[in-house]
Amino acid sequence: MDWNIVEGNWKQFKGKVKTQWGKLTDDHIDVIAGKRDQLAGKIQEAYGITKDEAEKQIKDFEERNKD
Repeated sequence: MDWNIVEGNWKQFKGKVKTQWGKLTDDHIDVIAGKRDQLAGKIQEAYGITKDEAEKQIKDFEERNKD
């Protein structure tokens, strides 16, 4: 998955991100605005996990949403 595409189509991906990481609020989603590093940070914050674990979850998310 190319994150430039995600950023450009963030409105379409917001629902998938919200489904995957339900603890993220709409405010979090708006701040992230398709930026991968912001997503990782917000996942870490909301779930109390390490950066490595957040990155792993994002990578898994990318694999499932390659289409």
